[in-house]
Amino acid sequence: MAFAKYDPANFGPNNRLAENLMQTLPITQAHDLIAQKDWNALRTMLARFPAPEISELLFEVDPTARAVLFRLLPRETASEVFALLEGEEQNKLLKELTQEETRALLADLSPDDRALLFEELPGPVTQKLLNLLSPEDLQETRHLLGYPPESVGRLMTPDYIAVRPEWTIAQVLEHVRAKGRDSETADVLYVVDSSWKLLDALDLRRFILAPLDTRVEEIMDMQFIALQATEDREEAVRMMDRYGLAVLPVVDTTGTLIGIVTFDDVLHVAQAEATEDFHKGAAITPLRGRYTEARFALLYRKRIGWLLALVFMNIFSGAAIASFEETIAANVALVFFLPLLIDSSGNAGSQASTLMVRALAVGHVHLGDWWRLLRKELFIAVTLGLTMAAAVSIVGIFRAGPEIALVVALTMALVVTVGSLIGTLLPFLLSRLKLDPATASAPLITSLSDISGVLIYLSLATAMLGG
Repeated sequence: MAFAKYDPANFGPNNRLAENLMQTLPITQAHDLIAQKDWNALRTMLARFPAPEISELLFEVDPTARAVLFRLLPRETASEVFALLEGEEQNKLLKELTQEETRALLADLSPDDRALLFEELPGPVTQKLLNLLSPEDLQETRHLLGYPPESVGRLMTPDYIAVRPEWTIAQVLEHVRAKGRDSETADVLYVVDSSWKLLDALDLRRFILAPLDTRVEEIMDMQFIALQATEDREEAVRMMDRYGLAVLPVVDTTGTLIGIVTFDDVLHVAQAEATEDFHKGAAITPLRGRYTEARFALLYRKRIGWLLALVFMNIFSGAAIASFEETIAANVALVFFLPLLIDSSGNAGSQASTLMVRALAVGHVHLGDWWRLLRKELFIAVTLGLTMAAAVSIVGIFRAGPEIALVVALTMALVVTVGSLIGTLLPFLLSRLKLDPATASAPLITSLSDISGVLIYLSLATAMLGG
C-alpha cells in the first residue's frame, strides 16, 4: 500500500489511476532507491507515508529492503509502525535487526505494546528480549505480564497524567507541560490523593476553561468510570462503547490508580474478539495472526477437530433414519422432503443462536434473561414454523398427496420451533458452564437440529401413516 497526494481528478468512479499508483509506485520506488543507495531520497519518500501504510509496505518488499526501510524511519515512527505489525511479522523483523537496534526499538515501544509483543513471541525469544530492556522498562513489562493473558492489566499503560485535588489550575497546566510528552494521552487528567487512590477523571478542557487560581477539588464531580486490572479485556470494549469514552483508568482492588487503557488498544481487542467469534461460529479453532501467514499444518489442526466431532455427531442422524426403514419403505415420498425439513430446522437454529451469541457478547442480555427470551423466541419460532408449514404443505399436496403433505406441514412447524429453541438455549447453557457462547457454532447447532428434525419427522410419519 502507499500514501499519495489527493487529487480529485484522479478519484472518479471509472478512474483507476490512483489505485494503480497505490499498488505499484512505492514498492518500485523503494527497490530503485535502495539499489541506487539514495538514502536521502528514500527517507524523504517514507516521510510522506502514515505509519499504517509503512507497516503494510514493509512486508511487500524483500527482507533486505525491509531492513533498510525500517532503519531509515525516525525512532518514533519506527516504534509506531512496529506496534501495528502482526506477531509473526514482528518476530521476523526483530531477526533482521541488530541487538542495539532491537534494544532501541523496545525502549521506544509503549509499555502495553511491549507486553503484547512478549505475550505473542515464543518463550526463548521473549526471554532474550527481556534481557535487552533497561531496569525500569523490565520492571514495567514484568508487572504487566503478571496479569492474566486476556485481562485489562495486559492492555494498560502506566503512562498517564495524575494531579492532586489541592493543586491550582495553574499548577496543573504547568504539570501537564512537563509530563505531557511522556504520557499516552493528555486528553484526560486523573485526580489522586497522596496514596494514589483514584478520586476523579476530568477532561483537559475543564482545566483549560477554569480560572488559574481555582483548585482542582472545586471542579471535581466525582463521576467517573474505572476498570479493575483483573477484569476481562472485553469489558473495556463494552465500557468504552457504552459510555463513548476514548480512555479508561485502571485500578487495583483498593481503588489505587495503576494505569489507563486507550481506544487504540481496545480497537485491537474488539477486532481480535470479533475474528475469534467468526472462527468459532464456523467451527474453527480461533486462528491467531493473518491467514496468509499461517502454515498448512496449523490450518489443518485448527479445522480438523470440529469436523471430526461433527462427523461422529451426524452418525446419530443416520442411525435415526435407519431405525425407521419400514416407514420409509412404505412411504418413499417421505425421502423427498427430508433434506428440506432438516435444513429448515438447522437454519432456524443458526439464526436464533447468532442473535443470542451476539446479544450476550455485547452485554445486551445476561444469563438471568434466559427464561424471558425463551418465551419470546417460542412465540416467534411458532409463528415462523406455521408460516413455513403453510408454504411447504402446498408443495406436499402436489408432490405426494394430502396425507404426506399434512405430515410434512406438521413436521415443519415442529422442527423450526425446536431448532429455534435449541439455538436460543445453547449459548446460555455454554455461558453457564463458563464456556464461550460463540462455541454454539452454526455447524454444531445444525447438527443438533438435524438429529431432532429426523426423529420428529419420521416419528410423526410412523404415527400418522403407519409403517
